[in-house]
Amino acid sequence: MGKPDTRRLDREIQQTERKVQAVKNRELWPLNGRERRAVLGAVVSTARGLHRGTGTDRADQRMDTAWQSAETRLIAEIAALQVERQRIVTEAAQAKAAKKSSGWW
Repeated sequence: MGKPDTRRLDREIQQTERKVQAVKNRELWPLNGRERRAVLGAVVSTARGLHRGTGTDRADQRMDTAWQSAETRLIAEIAALQVERQRIVTEAAQAKAAKKSSGWW
């Protein structure tokens, strides 16, 4: 039995790590629809507050919350992918050990 095939999961983990870095750099491309609407709504609220001369504190807080929730979601995805990868590796190791122990010697 050869090595377990984890290439797909490794690729997904790397892609999600790139998404986390993009969110930290405040790029919009890795956001899902709900997060994108929240960020853009906060931007509009900030612009409205600046135009009216009122404070932008609440809109800034909404924007920070939206970015943090996106980052949290992506970190949770990475954790889930790593758990799945570890499960596949463990199952392969157990299968290899079972095959070895059932041999002639």
